[in-house]
Order: sequence, then C-alpha cells, then structure tokens
Amino acid sequence: MRAFTLTGARTWSVQQLPDPNPGPDDVLIQVHRVGLCGTDVELFTGEMAYFAQGHTRHPLQIGHEWSGQVVEIGANVDRSWLGQRVSGDTMIGCGQCHRCLSNRWHVCDNRQEIGVRSGWPGAMAELHLMPARALHALPDAVDYAAGAMAEPGGNAVRCVDATGLGAGARLGVIGTGTIGLLVAMLAQARGIEVHLVAQDNAHQEFPRALGFQFVHTWTSIPSQPFAAIVDASTDASVPSRGIEHVEPGGRIVYIGLAEVPSPIDTRRLVFADLTAVSILGAGYGLPHAISAFAAGAVDPRPLIAATVGLDEVGDVLGGWKPPQAGLGPKIQVDPRQ
Repeated sequence: MRAFTLTGARTWSVQQLPDPNPGPDDVLIQVHRVGLCGTDVELFTGEMAYFAQGHTRHPLQIGHEWSGQVVEIGANVDRSWLGQRVSGDTMIGCGQCHRCLSNRWHVCDNRQEIGVRSGWPGAMAELHLMPARALHALPDAVDYAAGAMAEPGGNAVRCVDATGLGAGARLGVIGTGTIGLLVAMLAQARGIEVHLVAQDNAHQEFPRALGFQFVHTWTSIPSQPFAAIVDASTDASVPSRGIEHVEPGGRIVYIGLAEVPSPIDTRRLVFADLTAVSILGAGYGLPHAISAFAAGAVDPRPLIAATVGLDEVGDVLGGWKPPQAGLGPKIQVDPRQ
C-alpha cells in the first residue's frame, strides 16, 4: 500500500509499505477520506507536546479523522462489519484500567491515539488497521466526506454538551476553524443563539456565508455576556480573555490549544463563580455527530475546502492550499488518488 509518513520535523515521504494484517480483534479498512487538522500540523512541525513527553516519535504515519470501508476482519470480529462503511474513535484505551471501565477510555494512561500517540499508525494510507471496538458505522445518508468529519464532530458535540445550554440561550464560540464552526452548527441545531468570534475581519466572511447571523471580532463583541463560551481558538491569550465575556455562574469550555502555555488567573473564575471545562477527544460524541449528520441537522461538508492526494499532504501541512480550494477550513485527503 501507499502511505504518507512523517520522517522528521517538516520532512516526509510517500512510501510503499506492506499491507497490514488484522489481528483477531481488528479490521482492515480501505480508506476513502482523511482530514487534516491542527494536530497534524503540530506533528509535522515537531512542536506537538507529545514529542517532548515521549508519547510520540518519528517516523509517524498520521491521520486520525477518517472514513472508509471494511475489507477484511479478524477471527474474533463479527462478520457484519465486513463491507461496512465506517469511521472510528481516535482514542484507544487499554480496556482494563478503572478509567476504561468507567467509560473514560480517552484519558487512559496507556491509551493509544490513532496517528498521534503511542505508535498506532494513522489512516493516511490506502489501507488502515483498526480495533473493531473503536468502529462506528456510517448510515447511507452520511457519505465518506462527511464520515471523515465525524471525529471533529464528536469533539464539537462534547463541547456543546459541556456548555449545559438549552434552546434560546446565548453561546459565544471563539474561533472559526473546523471545531468552532461545528460547535456553532450543532448548537444552532439545538436552538441555541450562536455568536461567533473571529480572529479578524477576513475570518468573518466564511461563517457569514454559512448563514450565521452573529459574527464578531474582538473589537465588535457584544458587551452583554454570554451564558457560556466555547474557546476553539489557538491563541494563548484567549483562555484568559474569554472569561471576561461569560455571565457570572456560567461556563467556559476549552478545546483549542495554543503552541505555548495559556495563563489563567483563577481568581477571575472564582469571583464570577464560573465553571471551566476542558474537552479531549470525541469519545461518546462520535455516534451523536454521525446521527446529526445523517438526520440533516448539520451538514459538515461545506467546511471542506478541497480534497487532495497523498503526494500533496506534505505541502498542505507546510501551508500550501490548492488553487481550487474554497473558503472552508478543512482539507481532506483521498489516498486512492
């Protein structure tokens, strides 16, 4: 099979590798789509914190947002998976510790993160090996492009849930990348009044084209505080800055990560009686995102600016955008090209 491999910081190659063989509890998937995200860029540059922590090393086969079709199954896997169109969880817990047994596999100390941590190869290849227990079936209404958005969609579901908001409440979403926009879409589908905060005027155009009524910059953000805020930005100043715009007794949800530490004065949280929540991984949100896509409540495909082949992945990670690309924040890869 052909596979894209990071051989070092900002170095890569597309290699011919042996086809993977599924173990008794695994499946082999023909990959149709893989999404590129900010985590992949950090792995590309070598700035991802997991390198310093010893959880990740080169060479590395990336790709944790994906969709495809099961073409081979292990001896212990239910035959109904064969031929099934699927996506899957990024976080693979050990399955035995107290966290895994209490449905917190995404924070298992011994977890593997597909294409990110602890050596399990990602889906940036023609074929991809996955444990069957981490699979999620894609309904007919969810095509492969939307299916590869299930992982960021699952993260977005968890963010919206963490706000605790219901219909009619006002939510601020900081950041207009893939996660921020999916949070906004899912929240709006629940009847929540969504206000997006863009980095600058240039980043307001696309959210408005998607139909969002309230799109601001920091200079035009409403003075009335929000019932909750989701910080989906990568700016180290935002986690502290966002606190000032949350209603006392409200919530601020953190999912965006900056390249450097983000300082927060906890006195400001305490004096406003705020609840701060952080989100790592799609987890239980994956099937809910797929269901929202299948029902038509949210269509993630307008966020996809372009689809490229394996030979172009390194250039995209380095900042190149295809000439034909749209305004959306997501680039997907079709390894079959």
